[in-house]
Amino acid sequence: MKKFFLPLITAMFALSMVACTAETEDKATPSAPGAAPDAVAAADASDNSAQVQAIKARGVLRVGVKVDVPLYSYLNPNTNEQEGLEADLARELARRIIGDEKAVEFQAVTAPTRGPLLDNGEVDVVIATFTINEERKRSYNFTPPYFKDAIGFLVKKGLGATRISDLAGKNIGVAQSATTKVAIAKKAEELGIEVKFSEFASYPELKAALMSGRIDAFSVDKSILLGYLDDSTLIINETFAPQEYGIASKLDNKDLAAFLDEFIKTSKADGTLDGLISRWGLDK
Repeated sequence: MKKFFLPLITAMFALSMVACTAETEDKATPSAPGAAPDAVAAADASDNSAQVQAIKARGVLRVGVKVDVPLYSYLNPNTNEQEGLEADLARELARRIIGDEKAVEFQAVTAPTRGPLLDNGEVDVVIATFTINEERKRSYNFTPPYFKDAIGFLVKKGLGATRISDLAGKNIGVAQSATTKVAIAKKAEELGIEVKFSEFASYPELKAALMSGRIDAFSVDKSILLGYLDDSTLIINETFAPQEYGIASKLDNKDLAAFLDEFIKTSKADGTLDGLISRWGLDK
């Protein structure tokens, strides 16, 4: 009996050592080749996330982005490529999940459509100047902010407006379903002035309305207005109502939300986010 059990125990020990070695090697293998240590840590967090693994298995990350916001996400008509901070952030997210920054499927969204596209599962995440607020957090998951801005006003130089109070009685153009209108109404009340509003579906339509005289001011976050500034217009120096942008995901996708939170934290810590912000001149 002793002669029989000794070889058996030896064989079982050897097999257990092989299994442990394989497990150790498996854990030490980075999810994305060439990824920074923080990126690898973020990628490892996906091991227990069925939602992130589903994106990996599909081989493509579906991202809702705007196509009309220069510096953030703009569809260049000459190259048919998405350009800007948010487009690059989407590519970096794809690199950290799938291992390939090109594994992104961009879906055009607007302020009214970005939420419904998340709800019906057509996109995995939305990275589209989506301002974080308490009301929206009841409907969607948001990461910590990747950029902070404040509401501003683009006007024609001939209007002579240099302060928000100069817009008393003026017609202000805002994007449909954006938080801008509510914030301006509150600010106007604080200043003791009255303003009128016109809503438009897109930023190019707002700029066209400003240039044609249908509105007196085009209002949205100041850094977005930079993409529409020209020799005939100016941005009023005064801003208000700080806005924080976050990556949004479906409310019940808790595992994906946790991964996205870690992605933003590590992107800040390893300098990736600051590098992208600087690349697009949004640090000025």
